[in-house]
Amino acid sequence: MITSDLWRGKRFAVLGLARSGAATVRALVASGATVIAWDMDEARRQAVIHHYPAGLTLADTATLDLAGFDGVVVSPGVPINAHPVARRARAAGVPMIGDIELFAQARPALPPHRVVGITGTNGKSTTTALLHHIVAGAGVPTLMGGNIGLPILEQDPLPAGGVYVLELSSYQIDLTFSLDCDVAVLLNITPDHLDRYDGFEGYAAAKARLFAMQSAGHKAIISIADAPSAQIARALSARGEDLIKIAPGFCMDQSRWPALQGPHNAQNALAAINAAQALGIPEGAIDEGLASFTGLAHRMQTIAVRNGVTFVDDSKATNPESAAPALGSFESIHWIVGGRAKGNDLSACRPHFGRIARAYTIGEAGDRFAEILSADLPVERCETLDRAVAAAAVRASAGETVLLSPACASFDQFRDYEARGDAFRHAVEALA
Repeated sequence: MITSDLWRGKRFAVLGLARSGAATVRALVASGATVIAWDMDEARRQAVIHHYPAGLTLADTATLDLAGFDGVVVSPGVPINAHPVARRARAAGVPMIGDIELFAQARPALPPHRVVGITGTNGKSTTTALLHHIVAGAGVPTLMGGNIGLPILEQDPLPAGGVYVLELSSYQIDLTFSLDCDVAVLLNITPDHLDRYDGFEGYAAAKARLFAMQSAGHKAIISIADAPSAQIARALSARGEDLIKIAPGFCMDQSRWPALQGPHNAQNALAAINAAQALGIPEGAIDEGLASFTGLAHRMQTIAVRNGVTFVDDSKATNPESAAPALGSFESIHWIVGGRAKGNDLSACRPHFGRIARAYTIGEAGDRFAEILSADLPVERCETLDRAVAAAAVRASAGETVLLSPACASFDQFRDYEARGDAFRHAVEALA
């Protein structure tokens, strides 16, 4: 694990004990810190106290007197704009930080290395995994972590010359103050998570902070296909050659990259290529990495071909902006859409309605989305995912695609998008 003598003898409160929170507790306790931790989930509390009893106390941080603490380490899932711990931390003058900030604090004592930070509304996970794959294929020691689901503190430090590739959500950037990325990447900014910010401008500003933390001479790579990202690039124009702008409308030969199809993956690939070049990765290794990349689960993942019909799991598409590229990547689609909506329209998907043979709506947003879509294409209200898969399998013909790209969060019917994607696979496997 990654530890630091900087934390020895200090007091931290840790709120949220899922994977990153549990890893944070472990790293702080191993470093000699005193930790008070809490999670609303009793099972998580008991798991962490069972594994790390020494130096750890369980207490509700929402009512804890935080005076004298050195930091409150908050899980990215905790809404710091509304949670009581935020008010108590501010009143006590105690910084609220995340595990990425702790990693930043630990960096000076680690073997010499470089860090790539990748953010954006959509495409972060694919770009992070792709760059990690390219760097590893070039023989460079590398780890990936952050929002991709791998807590960085639980991993062993890299040897000298290593590269840490971090996927960073806006929530993680909000809790980070000293992460100086050698290469920082912004893929795009579209409306998302607006319940956590003071409007869209606040959300965009959170993304921009990744670049504000960089030292002079470090690389900034920004796709300028959307106006907010282009505005951030303009604000950084004084960086000169250290600013790399990915212009819209680029055309790339993706035929040799089976896991990187569609215009959105062209953007992801170009960002990864530029980041790899900034790291000094040879062109041959970059080409090989692009060709051998197999993609990520639940991100436009082909899970079966039955009777000539292709079944694609894109459960990670939790908003219309991230579903739109999948719709643009196939012809004659049977689209499974719905869940817990992050908005009331599907306008981002509308340019691709002509590709949809039929839509099958599910979840809380099912009725609303059926009303929107019925004016333009055939719709079946299926309510549940298994019913939608069964209905789509009956309707689809050879050469067509059954696509789960829900444009919604999963929490109305599933634990997370991964559970939803797994349920899709099981439903496909259960087809007669």
